[in-house]
Amino acid sequence: MENKERFSLLLLEPGEYYFEDYIASLAVTENDTWLSGRLKVCSLSLVFDPKDYHKPILKIPFTQCGSITKSSDKDSNILNIISKQYIEMLDHNVLEPYKFVNELSLFRIDLKYARVENCLSLILQLHRASSLQTAEHRHMAAAIAFGRQTLITFDPTWLELGENIIIEEVGQKITPLSINSGRIVLTSLHVYFQPFNNNETTLYLKIKLSEIKRIIKRRFLLQQVGLEFEYEPNKQLYLTFKNTEIRDNLYDNLLNQSKVKMEKRERCIMTLKWQNGALSNYDYLLYLNSLADRTVNDLTQYPVFPWVVADYSSPTLDLTNSNTFRDLTKPIGALNPERLLKLQDRYNEMNAPKFLYGSHYSTPGFVLFYLVRKYPQYMLCLQNGRFDHPDRMFNSISDAWRNVLNNMSDFKELVPEFYDTDQCGDFLTNKYAIDFGTRHDGRKVGDVELPQWANSPVDVISKLRQALESDYVSNHLHHWIDLIFGYKQNGTEAIKANNVFYYLCYEGAVDLNNVRDWNQRHALEVQIMEFGQIPKQIFEKPHPPKTCLLIKDFQKFGILPNIEQYWNWKNLNVLKLFTTTIHRDIATSVKFSEDMQTVWSVGYDAMLKVHCILTQKQIRSVIVQGFPVKFNDIILPSNYTSTALIATMHGSLIVYDIDCCRITDDFRAHEDSISCLAWSKNGFLITGSLDCTARIWKAPQAPWTKIELITSLKAELEHENKVTSLALSIDNKLLATGTNVGEIFLWSFFDYSFIQQLPGHADSVNKMSFSRDCSKLLSCSDDCCFKVFDSDSGLELYTNTLQCPLKTLAWDGYHVFVGGENGILYLWDLEKFELINKIQTHPGGLLDMDVSNDGSMIATVGKDRLVYVWKTSFDI
Repeated sequence: MENKERFSLLLLEPGEYYFEDYIASLAVTENDTWLSGRLKVCSLSLVFDPKDYHKPILKIPFTQCGSITKSSDKDSNILNIISKQYIEMLDHNVLEPYKFVNELSLFRIDLKYARVENCLSLILQLHRASSLQTAEHRHMAAAIAFGRQTLITFDPTWLELGENIIIEEVGQKITPLSINSGRIVLTSLHVYFQPFNNNETTLYLKIKLSEIKRIIKRRFLLQQVGLEFEYEPNKQLYLTFKNTEIRDNLYDNLLNQSKVKMEKRERCIMTLKWQNGALSNYDYLLYLNSLADRTVNDLTQYPVFPWVVADYSSPTLDLTNSNTFRDLTKPIGALNPERLLKLQDRYNEMNAPKFLYGSHYSTPGFVLFYLVRKYPQYMLCLQNGRFDHPDRMFNSISDAWRNVLNNMSDFKELVPEFYDTDQCGDFLTNKYAIDFGTRHDGRKVGDVELPQWANSPVDVISKLRQALESDYVSNHLHHWIDLIFGYKQNGTEAIKANNVFYYLCYEGAVDLNNVRDWNQRHALEVQIMEFGQIPKQIFEKPHPPKTCLLIKDFQKFGILPNIEQYWNWKNLNVLKLFTTTIHRDIATSVKFSEDMQTVWSVGYDAMLKVHCILTQKQIRSVIVQGFPVKFNDIILPSNYTSTALIATMHGSLIVYDIDCCRITDDFRAHEDSISCLAWSKNGFLITGSLDCTARIWKAPQAPWTKIELITSLKAELEHENKVTSLALSIDNKLLATGTNVGEIFLWSFFDYSFIQQLPGHADSVNKMSFSRDCSKLLSCSDDCCFKVFDSDSGLELYTNTLQCPLKTLAWDGYHVFVGGENGILYLWDLEKFELINKIQTHPGGLLDMDVSNDGSMIATVGKDRLVYVWKTSFDI
């Protein structure tokens, strides 16, 4: 069998440096057989890796060495080491607890291609340093490493023809429980990592810039010093640097390289995709973990997933029963009221800084508690060559759940492997047949015991994944996100939510760069690793819930389009159906009738035009006012046959009956121009004006009679700036108002009270619309942006900047039609976040549009004084 070197950094203590490697032979006593292999000189030990893999790797700690000398034999090249203890690892190449041999031993090491004199000074220096306290030793070892690293240079012969070096820095490659220092070089074509030792499989790691999919800034030991590369094919490289400035400089220079074409994964887009059902709960949680600096390369910040199932004893798993699930509004520690009460009593008696939970929900030890069968080498590294006590191991899923509910110091959440169907639950089986020991009842530790409702590891992972993607979890997952990644993560909201951990778990609690005392710094680093780290906060407002599927919304409101056709936007064409007769001045507003038989328009010419869609002929064209007045907006209220409400620039509202060709009402609604109108199906009219108010009126019963101003005016919503747009949710619960300076306000349509101000725009808000499920609000502005907000939390979910001021829009929550001052109609799919098409419509600017419920027809008006009706065509 071909021998492969078994040595790895996992055989060293965390943070230990690996310096040199020599071909050598070793004998434990003068009369023992010589073993061929390699000698590794490390900062805390000497490690000998025999060529014969049946023999154990020997580790000799410097702290146990009495003397290290060159043999006195003439012409000898042998190193003599007397030690009180040595460690045997991987005997017969089997992963098992290390064997600590406590006996006085003489090691004789014969170097083959190096002189003892050349390495003895370094070994003696490290031996002397081992007598120092841990922090001082780390400081000295780091100084030795730095001195040696300055002598190692990057070989320019590795570069390709025409490749130029841009930046060269020293950093560390991070893998689970190991850190390897090296030189990081950015060139015009590649990123290189050149290790300062030969632990890597190659002299250097080389990544093509063109293959980089993502570059993510990472936090390491609560400091912003990390950078993680994701590149093809499905590989990662995690690097850390001395400080944030070096990291950020490399990051900025990477983004400036023309070869770097990264995938876009903007948070707002991913959140919207999840809300719309285009992203699974599992994938969204993976994304949030990555955004919050959680990575599988760092066990101190391993991705965290929730327990979602609370039933591990029933013979079947009923995902339609809410009792099957864990309460996702509470942290693990608050699920058991009796335990929580005891923890709160302790909290109240505690001096500052107070904490409710002395143990975290994710630490390296907790991660390996679950994954020890898959990664036994990590556990041996973490626990100094030992596995945990057999009775404390992860022996049963139901026992683990019972423990996190009742134990006063166990608040573990889960790891993604519990829901990863690709890995098939391989962490639940003892596939390496490792001897983990015997439990108190005489049972050997083997595979993890599964719940009654599962018959195999594949089955348990499959059902847990189904539970994660279930309707119950989808409807409540945003609460857990608030606790782990959001506004309930720290501060007063965390206290209210019983979600307070030890202060060193939080970013910003301590700046390690400012801690000059090495002992104190080491102690803090150890505590940070042991207590766990709170993920970086992503959301400062409540996370929006997952919304219903579009078809459910259609059915809810009685709108049943051809769904197969409706979703087929890939090959969407928009063709002009017909053009109406021309207005005498700019056309400002257009609406389809509720029965989709006619299209109505008004403009600055004081004319109202009505066209029949079927015949494509004009059926009405009337001058509503006999004196010059400009019309801004028109709505066709339901329950009023052939009646149009028209907003004028002199502050009056005109009610016009097209069948009778007469004005049925004309009242002064505002002191300045009425800029926008909205209508509720329960008979309320909302007017917005440049007099800085929005007013709500109760409309008379059909047929329309004159409004009595005193009795009909139900509310006046005052603003500091001119009101330019209105939107009313389809359930008549929320009213949105926008102003000429970009403000957006949400109001309750029950009692007309102010709810909150949204982030808004940098210029006038021209149009707004709620999604059909009322969960989101879309707006467009003269700042060239259209934005999507969560209407509950006010969180800005998405923003996109186009090439011109945006004047109008229409949408259903998924598909967006946006019109700009450049006359272009943009068609966006906000499920896939793709620009599907853009059509040049009005040469002087597209000012308003209306879209049929099924998206099959669009009416547009513009500065060219024309009204166009368009037909959408889906090429299947």
